[in-house]
Amino acid sequence: MVARLVIAAPSSGSGKTTVATGLMAAFVAAGLAVSPHKVGPDYIDPGYHSLATGRPGRNLDAFLCGTELVAPLFAHGAAGCDVAVVEGVMGLYDGAAGAGELASTAQVAKLLRAPVVLVVDASSQSRSVAALVHGFASWDPEVRIGGVILNKVGSDRHEELLREALEESGVPVLGVLRRVAEVSSPSRHLGLVPVAERRSDAVAAVAAMAEVVRLGCDLEALLALARSAPRLDGGAWDPGAACGSVPHPAASRAPGSGNGPPPLVAVAGGPAFTFSYAEHTELLTASGAHVVPFDPLRDEQLPDGAAGLVIGGGFPEMYATELSANEPLRKAVAELAHSGAPVAAECAGLLYLARSLDGQPMCAVLDAEARMSGRLTLGYREAVAVSDSVLAAAGTRLRGHEFHRTVVEPAAGPAPAWGMHKPERRVEGFVQQGVHASYLHTHWAAEPGVARRFVERCTR
Repeated sequence: MVARLVIAAPSSGSGKTTVATGLMAAFVAAGLAVSPHKVGPDYIDPGYHSLATGRPGRNLDAFLCGTELVAPLFAHGAAGCDVAVVEGVMGLYDGAAGAGELASTAQVAKLLRAPVVLVVDASSQSRSVAALVHGFASWDPEVRIGGVILNKVGSDRHEELLREALEESGVPVLGVLRRVAEVSSPSRHLGLVPVAERRSDAVAAVAAMAEVVRLGCDLEALLALARSAPRLDGGAWDPGAACGSVPHPAASRAPGSGNGPPPLVAVAGGPAFTFSYAEHTELLTASGAHVVPFDPLRDEQLPDGAAGLVIGGGFPEMYATELSANEPLRKAVAELAHSGAPVAAECAGLLYLARSLDGQPMCAVLDAEARMSGRLTLGYREAVAVSDSVLAAAGTRLRGHEFHRTVVEPAAGPAPAWGMHKPERRVEGFVQQGVHASYLHTHWAAEPGVARRFVERCTR
């Protein structure tokens, strides 16, 4: 089984992303094949992880996918790698609100039987750091904290005081990072700016993170700790087995090659639509689709022969002018949707299908207006499909999450997509003809029938 580490912290803002991404890149520079993972539903950090490793960043979310899928999804992503680095979410023991340890970094670490490295922001403390680390290390005896990395250390004297204090804790210091401005990454209302929006800057930022970690951390000790993780029982998740289907016999051939080619599913990408899980494309392919990406900021037409369309999340509000200016593509999307072809849109995709976004004309597939708001909507959701759609039969239950600062009016169409149960009861989203559009982000590995149903509708 692959060696593995979980990078956690007492709270958000401690430097997890800097350490995790830098460690991934430093391990790669040392000649290791590194598998990148992120606890929780976050789409942005995995982009930096992918840049650091050259492999898809993958999420491990016990709320969205269930605890039973965490280890199999990890094994699937880590296959063939030398070491896996898992970046945690929020504080080590923070999980879904009101649900105990569910979806916390600690829970994922236990499910993976992985040692934890605690990243501590030491900028405003000295001896107290020992009490902090002792508390986290002793809170749950099933969580193994194998070391600590001290971040934002101000001076040699500060480092000396911290090390002296931690000698009594029994938790070894595996790294000390000084305050370095070069590794900071631009952020906006939902966190870091995605890699696709600032690739050249992101490459430089990842390189800086790698250098800081290489110089400040004991890479050999960290690798040894990762290799101390015990064997993880059970097999790897497999998209074909999950779908309960064999890929279409023509799935490996391009559309138009004859002998019944697979349906072509166009998937929106580029800087405006960066939110997606790698497993979604794998499930679509396993269900028999030929998946082709396109960029709504650059491409004026959908991929030739598109039988279905998937538009995920992202930051379309940052690109409303450019998206609106691409009128040929807006018309092509509207024509495909009005033909009854399957269209699945999440969050940013929902905004793109509206009549307008902040006054800029969009695809006008939905009779709704979208705009930025001053309120952040963020959190896990429990939902049930209200209407039959290309994604789910009415009554299908799924867990998801919302993550936006926009408002769509009305919030639901005559046939809503979802009925929310928690944290409040409401209906949301739109189902019309072949369109399923909603704010709710879901992870299809939890319900592979979503991908299979969508591809089956595309074949019609």
